[in-house]
Amino acid sequence: MKETTPAAMPPCFEKWCKRFDDVFTHKAQKREFRHYLGGLLGESERKNIFQMAENAVGVTYHRLHHFLTEAPWSSSLVNEHRLEIMNKCSQTRISRGFSLIIDDSGHRKSGNFTDGVGRQYIGEIGKTDNGIVVVTTHLYDGRKSLPLDIELYQHASSLSEGKQDREFEKKTELAIKLIDRTLERKYQPGIVIVDAGYGNNTSFLLELEKRELKYLGGLAKNRKVIVTLQDEIQQTIRLDKLAQSLPKEAFTEIQLNLDKPRTVWVVTREIEISQLKVRRNIAIVMNAKTFSDATDIDYFITNVDSSIVTPQWIVDTYGVRNWVEVFYREAKGWLGLKEYQVRDKRSLLRHFILVFCAYTFILWHQMTGGLRRRWANKPLNTFTEALEAFRTAMSYRFFDWLTFNRDVFTAYKASLGFIWA
Repeated sequence: MKETTPAAMPPCFEKWCKRFDDVFTHKAQKREFRHYLGGLLGESERKNIFQMAENAVGVTYHRLHHFLTEAPWSSSLVNEHRLEIMNKCSQTRISRGFSLIIDDSGHRKSGNFTDGVGRQYIGEIGKTDNGIVVVTTHLYDGRKSLPLDIELYQHASSLSEGKQDREFEKKTELAIKLIDRTLERKYQPGIVIVDAGYGNNTSFLLELEKRELKYLGGLAKNRKVIVTLQDEIQQTIRLDKLAQSLPKEAFTEIQLNLDKPRTVWVVTREIEISQLKVRRNIAIVMNAKTFSDATDIDYFITNVDSSIVTPQWIVDTYGVRNWVEVFYREAKGWLGLKEYQVRDKRSLLRHFILVFCAYTFILWHQMTGGLRRRWANKPLNTFTEALEAFRTAMSYRFFDWLTFNRDVFTAYKASLGFIWA
């Protein structure tokens, strides 16, 4: 049932929201924080302000809109508080040595009045279109997948002075800013994982090394590297040409234990890149034994020690990056990450952070076992299972509320132009 009411939310929801009360200065802000999170977690088909307000008894559109666009509160403080809550619990604490995944994600957006919108590559549709792109940092430690920070990439065409505008920042610059936030919290990532959009940028890799961070990143096939041949002769060669020149015996066969088992062939080599002073390790990963038969070839670079960089390590480590894609699917599909009715940068970031809070609410209760103990008779192994358990709690509490508040619900339906009788 898509209808709900704040008066009937499960007790665990109120306990969670109460932990954020110190971030807000007014009762109205605390109330609308609860209303907004409740709307994101509810069963509305759409998660924009209008739909969330219409499906909740006692929630109004104008109050939600004011909370998101005008009310004086800080999304960065809310986000810091969210991470502090995770760190205070032994079952959800952020431990050292995690994988820090840097990624960007986009979605279509029509018109040109929303901050950041422009014609750019949109990953979820695999082509260039009018839309918005965000850059995020994401944590994975083997037990949990957790979003850390987010920034809006403002496309040059969305700014009055284009790339000369003082607000314009490249995606790699935004990524470094987000990484620095992670380090300022004294978090200690074991490795930074990036795709070729970042790994192919030498300046970005140098910034990581300046911070003494280990990384594994994608590379473009046309990237030129320097390899050492027999008799210490050096040759500059494109990565795809290097892959083509290697004999099939150089590759190691690796089995991927995925939902659909898959086999890849991997080779690692020490190389030099002109702007990087020390030798680095690269890896070539193919979906066939030979270059000519392969239809999918990936290239990677890392500054991790050669004694650690094996074909199996490359595959296992970079495979962790998939968790950020899983998060995007869940946050967009279930929590409305790309559904909003605001246009300015501040309001967009507030919406994104509130989605992070809703996601973390489910994750925290999944890991601590609260939803499993009260609202499920099976293990809640995935985010969607835990969310469904919470929605079961919401619907039960709403039906219980409805028993004693039929007149209130009747009036609510009448306000929408319907007769509930």
